[in-house]
Amino acid sequence: MKKITFTKEEKLVITGRLQRYFSEELDQTLGALPAEFLLDFLTAEIGPYYYNQGLRDAHATFMSKMEDFGEAIYLLEKEPAKG
Repeated sequence: MKKITFTKEEKLVITGRLQRYFSEELDQTLGALPAEFLLDFLTAEIGPYYYNQGLRDAHATFMSKMEDFGEAIYLLEKEPAKG
């Protein structure tokens, strides 16, 4: 599996949200570096579960659309002339 990565900007946003969560919900201060380490840990250890669920959701959506295409093609069929 390809490693899950974030841009610098995304990391800043995510680590900021982690710091805010720790402050507001846990009444603890989380520094920038520990927040980045926590993000790296969560990405490596938990990220694949979210990634795989996203793939399953995308696959289910794709299969549903394929069924719709099959039905649309069936509706385009013409009856051959009889006799």
